[in-house]
Amino acid sequence: MKIVGKGIHKIDGMSIATGKPVYTDDLAAKDALVVKILRSPHAYAKIKNIDTSRALMVDGVECVLTYKDVPNNRFTLAGQSYPEPSPYDRLILEDTVRYVGDEVAIIAAIDEKTALKAMKMIKVEYEILKPIIDMEDAIDNEMLVHDEDRHCNFDIGMERERNIVSKHLYEKGNIEEELEKCDVVIEETYYTQAQAHAMMETYRAYNYLDHTGRLVVVSSTQIPFHVRRHLSRALNIPSSKIRVIKPRIGGGFGGKQTACVEIFSAIVTLKTGKPAKIIYDRKETFNCSTSRHAMKLDVKIGATKEGIIKVIDIDALSDTGAYGEHASTTFGLVGEKTMPMYNKLTASRFKGNVVYTNKMPAGALRGYGATQGCFAVESTINMLAHKLNMDPTEIRLKNIVKEGETSFAYDKTLNSVDLVKCINKGKELIKWDEKYPSKKLENGKVRSVGMGLTMQGSGIAGIDTASVEIKLNDDGNYTLMVGSTDMGTGSDTILAQMACEILETTMDKINVISADTDVVPYDPGSYASSTTYVTGMAVVKASNILRDKIIDIGAKRLGIDKEYTEFDGEYVYSEHNRISVFDIAVDFTVGPEKEQLVGYASHGSEVSPPPFIAGFVETEMDLETGKYEVVDYVAVVDCGTVINKNLAKIQVEGGIVQGIGMAMFEEVRHTDDGHMDTNTFMQYKIPARCDVGNVIVDFVETNEPTGPFGAKSVGEVVINTPLPAIQESVYNACGVRVNTLPITPEKIFMEMNK
Repeated sequence: MKIVGKGIHKIDGMSIATGKPVYTDDLAAKDALVVKILRSPHAYAKIKNIDTSRALMVDGVECVLTYKDVPNNRFTLAGQSYPEPSPYDRLILEDTVRYVGDEVAIIAAIDEKTALKAMKMIKVEYEILKPIIDMEDAIDNEMLVHDEDRHCNFDIGMERERNIVSKHLYEKGNIEEELEKCDVVIEETYYTQAQAHAMMETYRAYNYLDHTGRLVVVSSTQIPFHVRRHLSRALNIPSSKIRVIKPRIGGGFGGKQTACVEIFSAIVTLKTGKPAKIIYDRKETFNCSTSRHAMKLDVKIGATKEGIIKVIDIDALSDTGAYGEHASTTFGLVGEKTMPMYNKLTASRFKGNVVYTNKMPAGALRGYGATQGCFAVESTINMLAHKLNMDPTEIRLKNIVKEGETSFAYDKTLNSVDLVKCINKGKELIKWDEKYPSKKLENGKVRSVGMGLTMQGSGIAGIDTASVEIKLNDDGNYTLMVGSTDMGTGSDTILAQMACEILETTMDKINVISADTDVVPYDPGSYASSTTYVTGMAVVKASNILRDKIIDIGAKRLGIDKEYTEFDGEYVYSEHNRISVFDIAVDFTVGPEKEQLVGYASHGSEVSPPPFIAGFVETEMDLETGKYEVVDYVAVVDCGTVINKNLAKIQVEGGIVQGIGMAMFEEVRHTDDGHMDTNTFMQYKIPARCDVGNVIVDFVETNEPTGPFGAKSVGEVVINTPLPAIQESVYNACGVRVNTLPITPEKIFMEMNK
């Protein structure tokens, strides 16, 4: 292949580095109204009275909206294909507030200073209710987070009257009988924390009415087509009257798969007829958006004395916060993206509940439930290895799924997997056999190693479908129109690479237009690790259609049968004659009865082939304090064919850094009364360069027959392995196993000194 597989620079990389692209706020009109939100100071309360009269008297205030002034259609903000599995449990504004930061009133003014001044003049009388802060207190609590029924498009097991959003049960085989047969059973409980996305660009949207009165929404979003549907339902206007445009995005990581802000500025524009914009500051982004779901996971693993794993049993509890976006779907991946890796099972089960609490809602975040499941299952397998006095790499090599097998759990057929090579290559790169489990240094510190495996998916099987259009322009160049959103990942680049490979052209001849709901074909958006695999396959199909049309027209112009022609990207030719793509483009874009050559295709997949990673870490610990640091991290990735090695490597490195942060220090914390006390970067630490050591990335390429050029995804799987690997390395250093994330020096010190 000439283009695919090469480390081509991002098509917008240099312009981003030099500050040239425009983002949402850059596109806002200078006279746009500034929208601010008055928020609840209480975790749970009823609004008894709200007085906006003084605020409306402030010069420059355009409108102040309360729950009395907005539509009362319930909706979900989850960026999922219709019909969404998330419950419709939100209103734009409501007379009940369910977490500290929940919306009370919308203020629009000529500038920020005026809006903030008016906000202080709104008087609200609350009936304060007792909040539920701890997820383990939620089920059958005397207080109900939602005291009326909520609509669900599917039966997700909602028991609202028990504060349960969703129930889950997957079971294969007889757990109890098979555990009885096992020589060794390891049982452990784990807690994973809420994690913030901490993207560079905070949430923001800008709205105006076009010359026909349609609502135009410019938004920093991963899901422009889903945003259009959310707005249509919430605002009670036809989706045909809404256009959503996604400019450059300053990061998302799943946070912008939830439509946090667009509705507030949109309703101001509809009420006033004027352009309006809303920009969350950093505290609002921390306080009033979404986070990773915090979970409690009880895991049982049963095995023979030879180390053959026979049973994996997971019982989990997930905290969705005040609203149920992504509640059931995130939870399902806890089991679905962990147990299929181990294929000697005779019984497997995943069950549990997702509950409402009075905290900021949880939502989508890179890894999407697989991260939490990976930590619990892989950590328990590491414990099993110690119990059996086996090397953790060897016990995995005995049990992992092989190519061509159908996994016992969830019956997934694996067409592409080489975890054996991933493990062996990772062992070599980290020098596992020399370093396992630990070595004392001359300075008194201890170097130790740990590891874990993970899998994810590639798109959502049987649900999400992407469409792509590519056309030959009159100058012989091409325009590729996609609905996926490049969040800095380089997806525009790799999709252009695929088109170039098929059309045998160069990258400078492909113009990529993405994510404008009026212009590009439908795409669910960039989430669920779907862009390379799903949208990429649509690009392949569309490009092949266009290629065939070019060859067909060229053959007709040459007066020969199509089967006797060749195509090299510049010419359609035969042994004696040729015609250029430029001439074909000109001929078929001017004059009567001509048509532009266009390739259009859609693609959805009935399968979601998993990528895999073997992750290895080396840490150094001071045994007197419990303080430790990452020295080396090795990730060996099976993501099928690597479309662009440079961009894939950067994706892996970024995900590992986020995983290290979650393992070591990132944590969204709340006080007992529901206030978030980690709502700035002073309190919420994310990894700096000095925190992540030396990150080494390598690939084991396999061929996924259902993917474009044999590719699978790589976007989410990369975040998962640092959690169990670091936990294991800490244990190998000091004999302390911290099961409650993050694994801080304080926790290690306290456990060592018990």
